[in-house]
Amino acid sequence: MTCRNCHKELKDSQKYCDECGAKVIKNRLTPKILTKQINEQFLSIDNKLLLTFVDLFKRPETVIVEYIEGTRKKYIDVLQYFAIALTLAGIQVFLMTTFFKDSLNMDFLVNSASQEDNPFKDLSFEGMNQYQGIIYIIMVPFTAFCTWIVYFLLGQRQYNYTEHLVINLYYSAQIIIITAVFSILFLLFGLNYLIVSTILTIPLFLYLGYVLQRIFREDFWATTAKFLLVVVVYVILYAILGFIFGIILILFKYKTIAN
Repeated sequence: MTCRNCHKELKDSQKYCDECGAKVIKNRLTPKILTKQINEQFLSIDNKLLLTFVDLFKRPETVIVEYIEGTRKKYIDVLQYFAIALTLAGIQVFLMTTFFKDSLNMDFLVNSASQEDNPFKDLSFEGMNQYQGIIYIIMVPFTAFCTWIVYFLLGQRQYNYTEHLVINLYYSAQIIIITAVFSILFLLFGLNYLIVSTILTIPLFLYLGYVLQRIFREDFWATTAKFLLVVVVYVILYAILGFIFGIILILFKYKTIAN
């Protein structure tokens, strides 16, 4: 018997090729075999994707700290997991802009009495969705800085900024996946996307506090105090970025009008 991938001679008892690592396939494809393979690759509780997703709820410190410390066989690599989340977010955007356009209306953000003077009157989800992946990517180092600076200033420096990036990459990937799935489910009931995302924001942000508590192994009150400081830093930096974005948007608008 030879490996069908690298053609190395194999023993009849071998289940995997010791040269290329490929699984030895002995049976022809049948509906039963195909179903078994789908279950093993995508649905089985032993599958890395499902295991990573579940354990980021049950024991996030195991997934994240083990990755930081070099154990990377049991769970999906942090960059792969984030890439999967971005892919799912892309599918979410496609479905919403194709089948749920009425749920993406942002008119309630604009005061109808002053639409002519409002720089945000042309704001639309369709115009923003093309930048969604970039926004998610930019926000990770932003939130990582917030958690790193708070814990650094309070003397907990066992994790450097890069390791805080890992913490926030796993956290961000998890909430992107949750947001994408629940947004589609809620939109099936005709709810507005922005209302749904607002409802999800608070519990998903609190999930960050839960992740930090499990990683740093502190009691509830110590974690709460640090988490509130992270929120304060986050809000301040977010307000600064929002102000800068608003100025750029206004300048761009008046430059367009002038031309």
